[in-house]
Amino acid sequence: MQYLKQSKRDVSNLAKQIANTLMVGDILLLHGELGAGKTYFCGKLCRWLGVRQKVNSPSYLILNEYEGKYKIFHYDFYRLNSSEDALEVGILDRLEEGVTIIEWPNLVEKYLPPKGLEIYFQHNGNFRDITLKKIH
Repeated sequence: MQYLKQSKRDVSNLAKQIANTLMVGDILLLHGELGAGKTYFCGKLCRWLGVRQKVNSPSYLILNEYEGKYKIFHYDFYRLNSSEDALEVGILDRLEEGVTIIEWPNLVEKYLPPKGLEIYFQHNGNFRDITLKKIH
């Protein structure tokens, strides 16, 4: 586990470092309260992965797909109430097709293979406290 205190510039650099390690099939689980920086981080990560379109929170759509170095599946399960609702969007069918990023992953964590990284975001004034935990 690695703990970091990050400014916005630092978050972009962290996203770059992580982007350089990602491969098809990797999963990123983004934890944190509303406004903690999950979607901001995702936007920076996607940019480093070559995505040219604007990265938005998929809160209402549940899933946004992006094309870059890899296909990117960006999920946001904030509005869902059950694991069944989350699984119905076909998340398990796409895991090996690209990089999967999940905001509010608590509904599906137990169904996912142990492959990737958990990232915890927390407000700390003008900074974000970020904790990285490798998924084994």
